[in-house]
Amino acid sequence: MKMMKHVLMINALTMMVGIAALAADTCNDIIHTCGDVEIPYPFAIYNNNPDCFSHRQLLKLYCNKSKIYAGKNLQVLNINISKSQIEWLLDVSKYCGKDNVNNYENTLTTASYTISSKDNKFITVGNNSYGYLNSFSDDGGKYSTGCLTRSFGDPRDIDNGTCSGIGCCQVDIPPRMTNISVQAYNFNKSSESCSYSFVVKNDSYTFSSTHLSKGLPQREFPAVFDWTIGDENCSSAKNNGVNYGCKSNSHCDDKDTYFGYRCKCNPGYEGNPYNPIGCTDIDECEIGPHECKTKENCRNTDGNHTCFCPKGSSGDGTLKGGCQQNLNTIVLPIVLGAGAVFTVLFAGIIFYLLNQKRKLNKLKEKFYKQNGGSILEQKLTQRQDSSQIAHIFKENELRKATNNYDESLIVGRGGFGTVFKGELEDNRIVAIKKSKTIDESQVEQFINEVDVVSRINHRNVVKLLGCCLETEVPLLVYEFVSNGTLSEFIRTEIGKVNNVSWKTRLKIAAEVAGALSYLHSAASVPIIHRDVKSDNILLDETNTAKVSDFGASRLVPLDQIEVATMVQGTIGYLDPEYMQTSQLTEKSDVYSFGVVLVELLTGEKPFCAGRPEERRSFSMYFLSCLKKDSLHEVIHDGMWNEENKQEIKEVSVLAAKCLRLRGEERPSMKEVAMELEGLRLMNKHSWINEDINVEESRYLLHESSSRIDELGDSSKQGDYGYDSLKDHVLIALDDGR
Repeated sequence: MKMMKHVLMINALTMMVGIAALAADTCNDIIHTCGDVEIPYPFAIYNNNPDCFSHRQLLKLYCNKSKIYAGKNLQVLNINISKSQIEWLLDVSKYCGKDNVNNYENTLTTASYTISSKDNKFITVGNNSYGYLNSFSDDGGKYSTGCLTRSFGDPRDIDNGTCSGIGCCQVDIPPRMTNISVQAYNFNKSSESCSYSFVVKNDSYTFSSTHLSKGLPQREFPAVFDWTIGDENCSSAKNNGVNYGCKSNSHCDDKDTYFGYRCKCNPGYEGNPYNPIGCTDIDECEIGPHECKTKENCRNTDGNHTCFCPKGSSGDGTLKGGCQQNLNTIVLPIVLGAGAVFTVLFAGIIFYLLNQKRKLNKLKEKFYKQNGGSILEQKLTQRQDSSQIAHIFKENELRKATNNYDESLIVGRGGFGTVFKGELEDNRIVAIKKSKTIDESQVEQFINEVDVVSRINHRNVVKLLGCCLETEVPLLVYEFVSNGTLSEFIRTEIGKVNNVSWKTRLKIAAEVAGALSYLHSAASVPIIHRDVKSDNILLDETNTAKVSDFGASRLVPLDQIEVATMVQGTIGYLDPEYMQTSQLTEKSDVYSFGVVLVELLTGEKPFCAGRPEERRSFSMYFLSCLKKDSLHEVIHDGMWNEENKQEIKEVSVLAAKCLRLRGEERPSMKEVAMELEGLRLMNKHSWINEDINVEESRYLLHESSSRIDELGDSSKQGDYGYDSLKDHVLIALDDGR
């Protein structure tokens, strides 16, 4: 089958230029504009005078209706002088096997131009198609590259946007290809579909499967060509001075060129090296870059610049060296005057600093007395066991330990203060709590609490190491616990909960219960924590629990079982009876611990206004599920299995006991701790079977729900006892330690 060729010919003698004999009269009319577009040297608009373009010093272009063309029909899009590149629109070669009338092949004779191998791709588009890109040298040599694409499957398997080899293939273009021809073919010559081959600038063509059925959307694509001038290399061109194309302040470059050469501006110059005026000097002092200290220290030179120092100073004036004033240029009176001023100024500064230090020391003494320092000193001297004596830290010790209370060292914020991580001079890592306020009328009680809490020596209670009383608000220093809070532990375990995780949670629950039991009954003075929550339970590197944050705690005199206080705590954890009566008891901590147990079982936050109304207070929703015998619906995913089910049920019933609305019906923390520790140690449970457990659970929750109704029928409102108390109780909320 014969194929019709549409051949585009651009001869070397018609596209390229020769000597620009600018001094000759015959070339005085060389044109360098096309409409409003300026044509840069070495390009010029053809002026019907072949002599001006007889040697390749000027490159011939054509102007038609303000559009620029190379040859008669290659529209020029861009000329880049610094890269020696030109961009034009190049036709697509087409082959349609069944209708050969529309077939055509592109041939381009480009003696001065070579296809840019870095900026273009050769692409073939079609079903069962292949294409060639051929290059012909002047000595008769030929070499080719190309690619093929074959597809026999479902057209929907073809990926749009990628030229991966199915429906569309692409290859890199070898260097120095000139005098080219582009050919497209189809393996099935009777096929109705067409094949297309073309050279295109990188990222200027995006393949679509519709191009296989409907054809390419355009007949030509932009392509980038490298250009050179002259017919000689740099050495020969320089010897032929009349024809040499590189003007003043430029140099010749023939690296990687097939023939001819390029011109580039010398360092320190800019502009068009082919222009008769040549390259012009860059004023580095004004526009940079320069290495001088300032613009004023810079002196521009032809093609370069120098740095200097002003009169009366020495140095090289550069950023590195700079300038130094010469001492011998400073007159003696100025020296003496400056010395006197310096002496007076120095004395004034010393006096000011000493005065400020005295004021600071007096202020520290004032705060120390105001915060009960003398009372604490007296109590500490009465201690017989020196290992339990709380250390009184100096303010500058803690300031240094926290790098002046650097915010990057903050490890917790709460309603009662901010906690910083610090390192003491003996390399101990500590947590330093900076409280927000202290009631001056309660100073003696505060000192008494510091004295008592510092004596607590329990492996599951964060140790109070001491305090600093030299600040307006006292600072408390605790041992540092490194592994975050129980709340963080629960939230970060989402998606990876298993049997091991449940055993860890049960261990943590038992340790916290043991610590609270110790505070309630084994400490020298009973202590009610008053803000038990997962944010106030810390974990060390072995996930050992440590109860922390005694900012809201209250000591209970040995002859009292209740303390009347303003309600403080965190919503979701607060004891409803305490909220209603303001009477704080040990059973308030039991209720809060019950909420923590629900958190460990479910992984859910105790209170969230964004949840559905029946789930807003999750502890109450948990109780309703336990009552309906649908406990498995709320247990954290991954924990409910045959191995853990019985233990989880027992802990759930224990949580329900802790959450009874009347404090007197709740177990003590000692009882809770014993039951949890027993669950950890026993392989078999004391209950006879699960049915008895379910019945006991239902009875317990029926009893509990009846108590809820007694507080104002709040269960019918959906908040299980919280709404009925909102207008009657002042709650000081805490947002974590």
